[in-house]
Parts: sequence; C-alpha cells; structure tokens
Amino acid sequence: MYDYGGCHICGERMEERRIKQEFWIKGKLIVIEGVPAGVCPRCGEKLVKADVGRWIAALIADSKRLRKVRMISVPVIRFAKEIA
Repeated sequence: MYDYGGCHICGERMEERRIKQEFWIKGKLIVIEGVPAGVCPRCGEKLVKADVGRWIAALIADSKRLRKVRMISVPVIRFAKEIA
C-alpha cells in the first residue's frame, strides 16, 4: 500500500482505492480496471504513482494483451445546448 499524502487540491488525506482509468488512444477508448490510486474522499481528486503509470503504459503498448480484453458498449451523447 502506498502513502499518497495529502490532496494537492483540498489538503484532505488521500486513500488508496482501485479505480477505472480511461485513455483515448488513436481515437479509441481504452478502460483499465483495478488501477491502484490515491483518491481524495473530499473532492474526488485521483493520483496514480509513477511506477503504476509506467505499468499502464507498458500494458497499453502490449497489443497482444489488448486483444484479450472484454468489450463494453459506451453511449455517446452530443451536447445540444447553445452557449450564449
């Protein structure tokens, strides 16, 4: 377990949780589940340690692994309100 310290947004102590992390790569959405991260219980800010980030980069770069994951359907909604 990592010590994530205090949140750089609000100062609350970060707690380690497993999160889903989303990435857009070459126009495709990739979701990685179970990523260990510090999450602020007050404001929701998330922090991933550098070694976890390197592992994620290696996982994404390994195209063989990407073929073995499950697929999900994601709805896309267009923002239709005019901004004045």
